[in-house]
Amino acid sequence: MATGRTHRPATRSRGIPEATVARLPLYLRALTALSERSVPTVSSEELAAAAGVNSAKLRKDFSYLGSYGTRGVGYDVEYLVYQISRELGLTQDWPVVIVGIGNLGAALANYGGFASRGFRVAALIDADPAMAGKPVAGIPVQHTDELEKIIDENGVSIGVIATPAGAAQPVCDRLVAAGVTSILNFAPTVLTVPDGVDVRKVDLSIELQILAFHEQRKAGEEAEAKASAAAPPKRENNDKGPDGDVPAVMPA
Repeated sequence: MATGRTHRPATRSRGIPEATVARLPLYLRALTALSERSVPTVSSEELAAAAGVNSAKLRKDFSYLGSYGTRGVGYDVEYLVYQISRELGLTQDWPVVIVGIGNLGAALANYGGFASRGFRVAALIDADPAMAGKPVAGIPVQHTDELEKIIDENGVSIGVIATPAGAAQPVCDRLVAAGVTSILNFAPTVLTVPDGVDVRKVDLSIELQILAFHEQRKAGEEAEAKASAAAPPKRENNDKGPDGDVPAVMPA
C-alpha cells in the first residue's frame, strides 16, 4: 500500500476551489452513512440536506469532480464515496504522527475513525521521559528525541500537534525540517511555517467563544422581545385642536 510520500491528491492541479474541498468531507460523511444503510442512490436535495448545504451548491461542487448524477435517479452512493475518497487522497495509507500525548493527544490516539478514513497512526511522541514506552491505544509512546528518525522511517507527511502552546512552534519547526508538509494544530497558538506547508488549526476555545457570542445575542433578543411584550400599549391622543396637537380652548 502506498504511503503519504508517494502521492498527493490532485485537487489543486485540477482547480477545485478550497471552499469545495472543505465541503467534500461533509458529503463523504453523509454518503458513508447512506452506504452503511445500503442506500443505493440519493438525490441532490437529500444529500445536500444531510450535509447541511443547499442543493445548488452541492451540484456545483460535484461538477468539479465530473459527477453530475442521473436525472430522475440521482447519484450512485458507492461510486460517489469512492470518487470523493479518491479526490481527498483517502484511498491510500497516510501515516500520521501525534506529538504531545497529554489528555488531548491520548484522546486523539484513541479515536477509532482514523483507520476507516485512510489514516494510520504511525507513532505517538512526547517530551516527557516518563511517558516513553507506555502504551496508549495499543501504541507505545516514543520520546521526542526519536522524532526525525520516526518520520523518516515511516514516510510521514502529516503531523498532529497536541502540545502546550509554548512547545508547539519548536515541534512544528522540527516536523517541517524532517519532511512533514501538512500539520493539524490543536495547540492554542498560531504556527509559522514556510511556503509549501499546510496548517489546519483546531481551537476548541475559539469555537466555544463563537457559540457564546451567539448565545448572548439570542438572550438579548429574547429579553428585548419580553420587554416589548410587557410594555403597556401606547395611548392614542385624540384630543387635538383644529391646528394640531394643542387642544382647542372652548369659549367661556
